[in-house]
Amino acid sequence: MIRLFRSRELPGETQAPVIEQVRHELRMRRLRVKDRQQLTPNMIRIVLEGDDLKGFTSQSPDDHVKVFLPQVSGEPAKRDYTPRRFDAQNNELTLDFAVHDAGPATAWAMLAQPGDWIDIGGPRASQKISGDIRHWLLIGDETALPAIARRIEELGNDDQVTALVSIAEDGDQQTFSSRAVLDSHWLTRESSARTDAIIEHLNSLALPPQTFCWIAGESSMVRSVRQYLLNERGISKPWIKASGYWKEGHADSAEHNL
Repeated sequence: MIRLFRSRELPGETQAPVIEQVRHELRMRRLRVKDRQQLTPNMIRIVLEGDDLKGFTSQSPDDHVKVFLPQVSGEPAKRDYTPRRFDAQNNELTLDFAVHDAGPATAWAMLAQPGDWIDIGGPRASQKISGDIRHWLLIGDETALPAIARRIEELGNDDQVTALVSIAEDGDQQTFSSRAVLDSHWLTRESSARTDAIIEHLNSLALPPQTFCWIAGESSMVRSVRQYLLNERGISKPWIKASGYWKEGHADSAEHNL
């Protein structure tokens, strides 16, 4: 099923982007760890493989799958993760785990070894963004970095993109292979200064017309940056997509489509 979301434009306004929501068949998949890599000091990359990946689809860079994390007792813990890369030919799915707390996902990723098994579900849907977008502004912290990286790598030759990423230390910077014209900004921070540092840096950036702003990460940061873009920079709501991937002090508290 496909649903289109388009905001009403006034006469003379540039037509707003369209978010096309594509529903997928929800399937559970049992996958095996093929490889584990300490990508940066605070990011672990896990490559999963298995025949259950036949038919897997992820049509948008900010899709998410539900990862079911085994617990010593009781039901598995469930967390959302972005499909960083999918190799349909070899039935391999790559997930990047930000090491930002002592929760079940971090604990599992830190101890995962080739041959371990894990269950995933989804993606349930993809939200594909299209329209006359001349410039992309991607803002987030480590939890948003897999989606930011994937968007950058999937953009085309004529695309302009600015990435503004809050990271714990300089060693968490990543490099991307992209056809787009990329301007990357890495903000090393103390946790409490995450929001202020992002907004302060945004004050120095030009936002040309038809800039689409994508924001994700800690919920309070996302809300504050969204309000700044609306109120201080005059970006209209249809040109912003914001999601809270986690909330300081709370477990499993994602707030999608803020």
